[in-house]
Amino acid sequence: MAKISPVTGHYVDVEVDGLLYKVFYLENGTGTPLVCQHTAGCHNHQWRGLLEDDEITANYRVIAYDLPRHGKSDPPENSEWWTEEYKLTADHYAKFIVALCDALELENPIFMGSSFGGNIALQLALRYPERFSGVIPVEGADYSPGFYLDWWQHPHANAAQVCASGVWDLMAPQSPDADRWKTWFYYSQGSEAFKGDLYFYSVDHDLRDKLGSIDGERCPVVMMTGEYDYLTTPEDGQRTASQIKNASFIEMKEIGHFPMSENYEVFRGYLRQALETLRGKQPARA
Repeated sequence: MAKISPVTGHYVDVEVDGLLYKVFYLENGTGTPLVCQHTAGCHNHQWRGLLEDDEITANYRVIAYDLPRHGKSDPPENSEWWTEEYKLTADHYAKFIVALCDALELENPIFMGSSFGGNIALQLALRYPERFSGVIPVEGADYSPGFYLDWWQHPHANAAQVCASGVWDLMAPQSPDADRWKTWFYYSQGSEAFKGDLYFYSVDHDLRDKLGSIDGERCPVVMMTGEYDYLTTPEDGQRTASQIKNASFIEMKEIGHFPMSENYEVFRGYLRQALETLRGKQPARA
């Protein structure tokens, strides 16, 4: 008999700033909504291990979406998007996530994102603390400069291989080869969006003087950073968390910048710790 995954996929219409998106998402589980953002230039397959984790999905409705222009989510339906350079901004990114949660009618969701998804988690805690019962920034920090580069899309380079190979040494050597190569493969498919994503990551995202304004009592923050991540080091994560009221920091040993796809078995242990920590911090909500 065929082994069929319990994970299901759907499309939902999301309108932001006058732009209409057909957004694809995968989901599995019941309970508290856990909304998951992939890394820059990638898609929701990074979260497959979590989506198929029976223990976590017994208590959480895991929702992993493709950001517009990624995976199965197209660019906007109602604009000539091909006439403009794609540059993702913090404002549009944050409003999109809130609009997605509203479209899915999610009550008090937890948001978890990795890399540029970790950075937007911090932005959400600052901008929309009333909308989320907590955020888990993975591989995130207050500021991540230096990665908005022209050679991610260059006529003299194979952009798909450049983007994919650029992430290889961000993974821990202890991670299984099969999972590291899958992570590489995911990135070979997202080169068109990668540079525009990094505009947010390295240019428009800068919370160095705003961390004290994040209400960590209202929207608790639990940060997680891999030991082998040199883009956002554990020191960066610890420094950021130390400036947010009621925040916690977890350093993940023997793992790198793509923990959910490069070594899910290691990541899941740390994620369970983060979810337990978050439960202890969450205020009662009506």
